[in-house]
Amino acid sequence: MPIQYPRRQKQLEKLIQMLGLASNAPIRWELLDRALTHPTASTQGNYEQLEFLGDAVVRLVAAELLWERYANLAVGEFTAIRSILVSDRTLARLAAYYNLENYLTAASSIFRDKLGEESRLAESFEAVLGALYLSTHNLTLIRPWLDVHFQQLVEEIRSDPARQNYKAALQEWTQATYKILPEYRVSEIEAADLANRFVAEVWLHEECLGRGSGRSIKAAEQAAAQAAFWVVVQQKQAAE
Repeated sequence: MPIQYPRRQKQLEKLIQMLGLASNAPIRWELLDRALTHPTASTQGNYEQLEFLGDAVVRLVAAELLWERYANLAVGEFTAIRSILVSDRTLARLAAYYNLENYLTAASSIFRDKLGEESRLAESFEAVLGALYLSTHNLTLIRPWLDVHFQQLVEEIRSDPARQNYKAALQEWTQATYKILPEYRVSEIEAADLANRFVAEVWLHEECLGRGSGRSIKAAEQAAAQAAFWVVVQQKQAAE
């Protein structure tokens, strides 16, 4: 049943079309509206409970996809790849792909909070999955479009020797090669773009192997580790 406000209804219908779902799909529109309502806009009818459900739904989708299409992988690889697929970083990336924040009802101050953008996008994305699941109590409204993204991401992850965890991969290499851990040096800078608020360098034996930036210390260190990791890979390839 359509929701009370025609303008909001049209907005949600546009989102459904972007997902590639039919206009007559059995959507519970009131749940989809709730999935895109931030707690600052409503203390009761917001996305928090749907996000809780959506967290389980996205894990199930990832697990089913891996089981059906990558049955030759070891259980450890299943777990590692799924953890990346369902991470806030990945879900926020998918939410941004569909411009989900444009459909989010929230206090205006929320949209100025760039540091909380990733978690906000991931939460609302999970809530949308929860709403779609409850519309049919199965994955028919989810897998046709989400599988496409997940399969592409799985191929990216499998082709990446670091499995997108460059800090862990770099640490493994330094321990195996030198029996020591790399050192990260982080500084906070004044930047118009909060995405580059922190700058990190990774050092080994008083040599800077890589430099990166991010909106958090963790993100900056990961970016620095990524730069360093590919330097190491190139050096290894040149030596072979």
